[in-house]
Amino acid sequence: MPDFAAARHQMVQNQLEPNRVSDMRVTGAMEAVPRERFVPEAMAGVAYLDEDIEIAPGRYLMEPMVFARMLQSASCDGGEIALDVGCVTGYSAAVLASLVGTVVAVEADEELAAKATENLTALEADNAVVMVGEHTAGYAEQGPYDIIMIEGQVPQVPSALSDQLAEGGRLIAVIGTGNVGRLVRVTRSGDNLLQEELFDAMLPPLTGFDQPAGFVF
Repeated sequence: MPDFAAARHQMVQNQLEPNRVSDMRVTGAMEAVPRERFVPEAMAGVAYLDEDIEIAPGRYLMEPMVFARMLQSASCDGGEIALDVGCVTGYSAAVLASLVGTVVAVEADEELAAKATENLTALEADNAVVMVGEHTAGYAEQGPYDIIMIEGQVPQVPSALSDQLAEGGRLIAVIGTGNVGRLVRVTRSGDNLLQEELFDAMLPPLTGFDQPAGFVF
């Protein structure tokens, strides 16, 4: 039986800390959440690889280092409401749930959403809920959000999502196409959206973001 607790510790020591992930709340959350639970049972042994892992056709568990740096860029302080776009089986929502006050996760695939709900319930992440819906639409009914995380690379951010940011809210996404991407933080200041490019990153594309019409930035 693999020692998953040791694998989580090694993930933090070997993948996160050497890549400028210094927020101890982020590393602590990622060391606590059992990543192996969020992949098919036959793939549990590879859950801690430093790469994106395909767990359903075209859907991935994000590389730990990129995910951790996205979380660190969001500057969670414990009381926020977060929107998690494209949560797949719920890993990102589970980690976020230990860092913020409330998580609303959106997943377009009904089967994946059901699995995410099952996983979050098993982990007693009572402050996280999974909604079935289009990724590009978010979930305005529970907004505005202090933090929005997009769990996959997108060509641009749709205004439907950025409109759901609260004052001072941060949207974190990897923006790009193909093998070129940049991790971007968008912050709302009144009617303005301030965009910062933080570092190069590449992720598999998130489904639903392939139509350029109506996008901003």
